[in-house]
Amino acid sequence: MRALFIIQGEGRGHMTQALALSQILTEAGHEVTSMIIGTNKRREVPAYFQQKSDTKVHTVVSPNFFYDKGKKSINLWKTGLVNGLNIPQFLSQLRKINQIVKREKPDVIINFYDILAGMYFGIYKPKVKRICIAHQYLAEDRSFPFAEGSPLQKRCFLLTNKLTSLNTHKKIALSFRDIKPDSKTLTIAPPLLREEIFNLTPSKGDFILAYVVNPGYAYDLMEWHKQNKKIRLHCFWDNLEQKDEWSPWKNITFHHINDQKFLSFMKDCLGYVSTAGFESICEAMYLGKPVMMVPVENQYEQACNALDAVKAGAGIANHQFVLDPFLKHLSTHTTESTDFKHWMGLNKTIILEALEAPVTPSRSLILNFTPAIPRLFTISTDN
Repeated sequence: MRALFIIQGEGRGHMTQALALSQILTEAGHEVTSMIIGTNKRREVPAYFQQKSDTKVHTVVSPNFFYDKGKKSINLWKTGLVNGLNIPQFLSQLRKINQIVKREKPDVIINFYDILAGMYFGIYKPKVKRICIAHQYLAEDRSFPFAEGSPLQKRCFLLTNKLTSLNTHKKIALSFRDIKPDSKTLTIAPPLLREEIFNLTPSKGDFILAYVVNPGYAYDLMEWHKQNKKIRLHCFWDNLEQKDEWSPWKNITFHHINDQKFLSFMKDCLGYVSTAGFESICEAMYLGKPVMMVPVENQYEQACNALDAVKAGAGIANHQFVLDPFLKHLSTHTTESTDFKHWMGLNKTIILEALEAPVTPSRSLILNFTPAIPRLFTISTDN
């Protein structure tokens, strides 16, 4: 089976998933022909991805999020406006994707939650198997815990799920927990984690590890630490304006993103503090590290992630980077990773079965674009 990946480049989680799946497919005798990554002016392909990918990597300009001035909260209105104005550019990028697909002739295209890939499925409807993979698709299962009080953000979250999965044959939802799916078109699978995590031997150190991808949250954490300087903190961030291993004062150090270095600190930390993403929370769970999650403001899926991870026994959630509740949690809680490790052990079997299974024709949504107006039709079936 020849597979082509299209990957959302926002954050690092989807790229990590793609690398993990590439290894699983290769070990099973399949081939990953190319990886296409959605980027923009503020978001380049990380060096670690280029180094670890054994196949060709292409880039396309893809829709992305925009943050507020404090670089903590997603600005929904600016995100919608700027991406809307860039639709002509996105349409040209779809033609680029189509050229790659025609040249590579894959048997399956796997979309790692990229909106441009969803548009490609919807407009071009390529005559190959079309699969979407992301933890966000768990929202289609009745067991998924939706966060309350944000109806507009919930609608945007569910709309993004639909836009990324237009005309897909199957969705694979990555989950913290072993759940039996409600739908025949939804497969619930264990997380796709980097291979290195399985070779680590964790120990209980004397420091807390933090991952603060948004600089605004790093400064919140520093404000808390000013009053708690006896607590040892090691923090990873994307701020290249400061030198690597920058220490504003004793017992707090900021490191540039480095995946091997991060895993080394993860295996030895006392506990892990992060925004409420998915992959690094799963890594902490696998290593038996208690977690405190702070959902990014206006990112509804993270509010849901935090609820789901707490339900799975990962740790606690908080609305800000104030660590007092986490210190209390660390003193009373012992994380047991046996159930999660058992779930992870089913990873390759479940995902390979989902990818290798034949697809069945189904009614689907087609987007027909004229020079002026997109029109929606629901009259087609796969041949």
